[in-house]
Amino acid sequence: MAGDWSDEQNDAIVADYFAMLGDDIAGRPYSKAEHNRLLQAVIDRPRGSIEYKHQNISAVLKGLGEDWVPGYKPAFNFQTSLVDAVVHWLQRHPDWLAPAARMAMGPSSSTLREEAMLWIGPPPTHSNAPPPDELEQMTAIACRYNVAERDARNRALGRAGEERVLAHERASLLAAGRTDLAERIRWVSHVDGDGAGYDILSFDTDGSDRLIEVKTTNGWERTPFHITRNELAVAEERRNDWRLVRLWNFSREPKAFELRSPLNAHVSLMATTYQASFS
Repeated sequence: MAGDWSDEQNDAIVADYFAMLGDDIAGRPYSKAEHNRLLQAVIDRPRGSIEYKHQNISAVLKGLGEDWVPGYKPAFNFQTSLVDAVVHWLQRHPDWLAPAARMAMGPSSSTLREEAMLWIGPPPTHSNAPPPDELEQMTAIACRYNVAERDARNRALGRAGEERVLAHERASLLAAGRTDLAERIRWVSHVDGDGAGYDILSFDTDGSDRLIEVKTTNGWERTPFHITRNELAVAEERRNDWRLVRLWNFSREPKAFELRSPLNAHVSLMATTYQASFS
């Protein structure tokens, strides 16, 4: 059976994919081969076609800033109808993206303590960008479904990310023998509120300030994020001290990179809201 997939076929394979993903995240055993065999009977597609469509779904989820099934490497150049099928499934299952549900499947507090040190890598650049077609599809999905807004509204995700960075900062200073500085780290956004323009007051080993704004996503390193006018102002005012720590792949294996001011040297800043006043 050749040609485009029907909406019914897309819906069936997307539902099956999320069943596998749910099992994988929860640590329950499942058989990809058995899922494939059962799907062949339901949607009348061969094994190889189903395998590749699973990889397409992984690519869509990557663009949406979500987890995907390990072993189904994202494959691009998928149809728009598949993106719609994935989004419709998520809309019918709002608990999947609910903060409590997603964080319950993420790192536990004991895991955070045991793995305090984060993997800190280089930020995304032109030199390490994916192929243009892939990047274009990922960017289009993230913009169309406003992934940055979703992450910004997920307060449980944001709080967990800040806790993870707190643990990393403390562990780094303790490892450097600066117990005095580790004891002075302050979780500013939690203790004082969100108006400071950064989330964490930490320190370099020489005692200089590290004003850390944390942005967290379950998606890949190029998932867009929101930043406020106040955060940008503080980044400019305290240019030598301010840092943006971007946490990504958070629910599985948290990784991070740092950006320094000026941010427009690293990212494209686009105004997404406007203040309306009466003249």
